[in-house]
Amino acid sequence: MSLGKLAVVERWLDAVNRADLPTLLALTDDDLELVGPRGRGRGKELLEQWLARAGFRAEPVRWFCGANEQVVVEQIAQWSAPDASGASPPKRVSSSFTVRDERVARFQRFDELALALRAAGMGVEDEVLARS
Repeated sequence: MSLGKLAVVERWLDAVNRADLPTLLALTDDDLELVGPRGRGRGKELLEQWLARAGFRAEPVRWFCGANEQVVVEQIAQWSAPDASGASPPKRVSSSFTVRDERVARFQRFDELALALRAAGMGVEDEVLARS
């Protein structure tokens, strides 16, 4: 059964929010490219380190789906320190995903929705207004 790229990204983000590493890794391509403010890298090991360090949680607000392998999600995000010293204030961010063979092959975070959409070759007309 095919999940579809929106469902893959939704499950991937849910696994991140729950810090469910086995599910996250099952939904991730072995050669994942991870891009963020601190740089870029590749592989599931880097994703595992990021998950342990970042304390990232995000609530999806808007979904965008392109004709290619791209998905963009606008989110309200927070980060918490591993030492439980508190969470950051909520911040609106956007994440761009490339989904191949029902796995996330690339994840990049942006501070602005317009930048994420542009990088994915999409626009506001690609917003998913109804999901079944």
